[in-house]
Amino acid sequence: MAQRKLGFWRRVAVVLVVSTMRVWTKRTWTGMENMPPGGGFIVTPNHMSQSDPLVVAHYLYASGRWPRFLAKASIWKIPVLGFLLTKTLQIPVVRGSVEAARSLDTLVHAIQQGAVVVIYPEGTTTREPDLWPMRGKTGAARLALVTGAPVVPMATWGTQGLHDVRTNKVSLKPRREISVTVGKPVDLARFSGEAPTRAVLEQMTEQIQLATQDLLADLRHEPAPTGIYNAPAARRHDNGTTGQPL
Repeated sequence: MAQRKLGFWRRVAVVLVVSTMRVWTKRTWTGMENMPPGGGFIVTPNHMSQSDPLVVAHYLYASGRWPRFLAKASIWKIPVLGFLLTKTLQIPVVRGSVEAARSLDTLVHAIQQGAVVVIYPEGTTTREPDLWPMRGKTGAARLALVTGAPVVPMATWGTQGLHDVRTNKVSLKPRREISVTVGKPVDLARFSGEAPTRAVLEQMTEQIQLATQDLLADLRHEPAPTGIYNAPAARRHDNGTTGQPL
C-alpha cells in the first residue's frame, strides 16, 4: 500500500498501531494468499480480546489493504479517538435504529468501492469459557447477500495474553506471541439470490462461524468443539468495542 495514498491521518494511525504492535507482539502470520487479490470483501475474525482490532488492523495493513472496521457509534464520542476513527474511514453503527440501515448503505458503498470491511459476527468478545467463537449475529451475512462480496474468515490466537476478557487483565509485556491466519472465502454460493430471511441469514452466519472456528482450531493445535457455542442471552451484552449492522 503506497504511503503517499494514505493521507496524513491514516499515516498517523499506521505509525501508532504498527509501532505499538511491533513492540508488543511477536507475530506468526499465515494465509494472506487466501485473500482476494482485488475488489471489496468482508473479513470476519473471531473476537476474544479488546486488543483484537489492533492485531487485525496490523495484519490487513501488512497485506496491502486498508481495514475499515464496523464499530459502535458511541466510540465516536470519545475525544481524539472519535476524530481519528472518522479520519481513518472507520464505520459507525447505531443499533436498533433507522441509523443502522444507513450504516448498511455505507457498508454496501464501501464494498462497491473495493474496501475491506471488518465485521466481528459476535458483535462483542466471546463468552465461550475457552475462548472459542460463539453464535454470531447476521450483519456480515446480510452484507454478503446484498453485495455478493466474498466473506473471508480470520482467526487470531494469543491476544488473550494482551488482554484477557475473562479476568480483564492487561499485560504490557513485550513480544507476546500472536498468531493470525486467514482462510479461503467461505463458500456461500448456494445462498446467492435468496431473500434475506432470518433462516437464510442464520444459516450463512453459522457457516461463516464454523469456518472461523476451524481456522482457530488449527492455530490452537486442538480439535474444534462440535457446533458453535450459544451464549446465554443474559450474558450476551455489548462491551462497546464492536458493532453490527441491523
